[in-house]
Amino acid sequence: MTALHESLAEHHIELAERYAAHNYHPLPVVVSAADGAWVTDVDGRRYLDCLAGYSALNFGHRHPKILAAAHSQLDRLTLTSRAFHHDQFGPFMQELAALAAPALASDEVMVLPMNTGAEAVETGLKLARKWGYEVKGVPDGEATIIVMSGNFHGRTTTIVSFSDDPDARDSYGPYTPGFKIVPYGDSAALAAAMDATTVAVLIEPIQGEAGVLVPPAEYLADVRRLCSEHGALFIADEIQSGLGRTGRTFACEHFGVKPDLMLLGKALGGGVVPVSAVVGSPDVLGVVKPGQHGSTFGGNPLACAVGLSVVRLLADGTYQARARELGALMHGRLQSLVGRGLHGVRGVGLWAGIDIDPALGTGREVCAALAERGVLAKDTHGSTIRLAPPLVIEPADLDWAIDQLVAVLAR
Repeated sequence: MTALHESLAEHHIELAERYAAHNYHPLPVVVSAADGAWVTDVDGRRYLDCLAGYSALNFGHRHPKILAAAHSQLDRLTLTSRAFHHDQFGPFMQELAALAAPALASDEVMVLPMNTGAEAVETGLKLARKWGYEVKGVPDGEATIIVMSGNFHGRTTTIVSFSDDPDARDSYGPYTPGFKIVPYGDSAALAAAMDATTVAVLIEPIQGEAGVLVPPAEYLADVRRLCSEHGALFIADEIQSGLGRTGRTFACEHFGVKPDLMLLGKALGGGVVPVSAVVGSPDVLGVVKPGQHGSTFGGNPLACAVGLSVVRLLADGTYQARARELGALMHGRLQSLVGRGLHGVRGVGLWAGIDIDPALGTGREVCAALAERGVLAKDTHGSTIRLAPPLVIEPADLDWAIDQLVAVLAR
């Protein structure tokens, strides 16, 4: 590394440290270019991206079909607001609805587009409450929504009100009422919490931020049954788990359950622009009328063009199959490391949470060591590391990444 390059990297980091709020603690890697599963820093060093933007980059960096859609749209029209129609909106709504329909409880599907994942969650919460009052008949102001311990749905004021992570929640009160937290994976606790005021159960089918936690085999079926029995909505947050990451289009499909609403985001924007959506029954989405909910940028032409290209990439199942096959390779190798530096491995498809032996260091220290060897990953909750490489990663590159983990664990 030359002195000039070293100075350039340090310069970028110093600017960020001085002028940006310290709400993130990134590793000291300054990325300047990327392609597929690989990124390049300002010094010209390449890294294998095994985080994929928390699943926002399921199709890798700069996927040619997604970029082509974005470039084409940039040359024509980028924003109208929803005050007018545009020619990308209807086709995106139609094809996203068709992609999601087999995984949803309703035969008919509607889409409400937003921008970020947190906006999709907030929209789902608003829909559930409005549906609860106007359709279910819950007395005004008494609706409750049940959520899970260890949840992560975003960081808006309402969402952190039902987080049990002190980093996300502390010092942001007063908190939004109307939520009950029950243990994730505990069907009996969920049953005990449900009553006539319950309008929805909001759940990640697989908890990502908590460390890629997979629920007991029958748990989501119990959630579906209890929601049906109590006349409550089953809302699945598929923002991280959906759109091919687990080897199925949606993670709920692994468990044979069909939610009433799904919340989508991250990969729906193809790593180009923020795109999110709530998809589900017209009986629920139909409760909002003009002027009651919206977004200046939600459903904008550029977002729709990009989102449509993502939906079409998923349409034939090629990427889902790739996630299953490469996931089997990744999990097989990771399982062989249990007792050899790893305490445990969890996950489905090309998504894993691995628990590092604390004697070897913290999760961040291991991620820093991996970065030194050219692999980018992210820690969570102390000694756990998440691996979520892009679905376009080559098998040899995935093997190489695990080799680097083996070397770090053997230090």
